[in-house]
Amino acid sequence: MALITTPFGRHSTAAEVVKGIDLSGKWVIVTGAASGIGIETARALAQTGAIVTLAVRNTDAGAQVAADITATTGNQNIHVAPLDLSDRNSIANFIAAWDKPLHILVNNAGVMALPEQRTPEGWEMQFATNYLGHFALALGLHDALAADGAARIVSVSSSAHLISPIVFDDIHFMFRPYDPWLAYGQSKTANILFAVGATAHWFKDGITANALMPGAIATNLQRHAGDLKSPPERQKTPAQGAATSVLLATSPLLKGIGGRYFEDCNEAAIVTRGNSYMSGVAPYALNPDNADRLWDDSQKIFADFTTPFMPLESRSIT
Repeated sequence: MALITTPFGRHSTAAEVVKGIDLSGKWVIVTGAASGIGIETARALAQTGAIVTLAVRNTDAGAQVAADITATTGNQNIHVAPLDLSDRNSIANFIAAWDKPLHILVNNAGVMALPEQRTPEGWEMQFATNYLGHFALALGLHDALAADGAARIVSVSSSAHLISPIVFDDIHFMFRPYDPWLAYGQSKTANILFAVGATAHWFKDGITANALMPGAIATNLQRHAGDLKSPPERQKTPAQGAATSVLLATSPLLKGIGGRYFEDCNEAAIVTRGNSYMSGVAPYALNPDNADRLWDDSQKIFADFTTPFMPLESRSIT
């Protein structure tokens, strides 16, 4: 199967990617849109005329970002809603408040290389925030996505997935000594496998999902990264870092395409071993059996919490 290529590359910006695209009247959610590439992702989508909801933990910061996006794009339809992806009640409240179709869901929010932390349920915080919260959010919004008939989910991953596959028998480091980078790596592998699984499960509903590596961007995400720095020639601005997310959300080239991984605005090649450039995608991150196992395990994790996260079968989507 040929890799998908586009006219864009590592230096392209989100604004360049959406030039000429009209999403007027389309509903969009961007998680983590109060900082970093989330801001520029939301700004570029606002430029298309879309109705954009910034799903953020800090709604005051979100309101400031929304005002700035409106000022720079002229789009008055920028909304802010509270969402903490490590908090099941917060996710449930967000889902309960959504009564519209959903055309694009950008699972952008994330944390990186945290010192060992756990949710009240005992889940490792990076896996819970980067993956489980987004899984629950998408599951709960399934019917809103299906209402569009051609909805897209964008899953922001990282080249750090090359650090670790998912260790299914010890996802939450109950037996292994905790390592912040292994935890981050497997959470980012999960983001890619979610794109594979969501496309497989929901393609019949017109829903496709793809994953991406945004690139090396200096944002608050790196505050726990210590001395780890990308070489200058590989660094991007936030506007460049948002370009691949926006491409997957809007490009006609991705119509009906799902379950793939992109970097620098083009589909990444499969690599069979790690490399110093941290480029390409590991086979284990695209493996459909791994995706099925993760999907099933994720549903089991939430089995006791069906009310917040079941599809919106009882609600009218208009």
